[in-house]
Amino acid sequence: MFKAPANRFASFGVVAVLPDDLIDQIWVIIDHNLQGVFPLNQNLLTFELRADQKDHLQYVYRSEATQNVIAFDTDYAYQDSFPETLLVYDDGRAQTILLPQEAN
Repeated sequence: MFKAPANRFASFGVVAVLPDDLIDQIWVIIDHNLQGVFPLNQNLLTFELRADQKDHLQYVYRSEATQNVIAFDTDYAYQDSFPETLLVYDDGRAQTILLPQEAN
């Protein structure tokens, strides 16, 4: 799961609340920081979005398989309008970033 290149999308809800650069950052994290480090055998990844010590956006990934947690800092200013959680779903044909309320 989560192999690149793949058909990759962001839901309308995600596009409405996050700039393109922050959406692209999720794919960079998956491709360059998670692949080969964490087992990505499940079809759903969860990222928390929070402010770091400098009030910049930080993505936090928790591996269900290993129970490890890793945080990725960005240079983007954190905004209260950012969602608390993003899901990334891989159905084997396409990968989509979506909000939890869009997952039903």
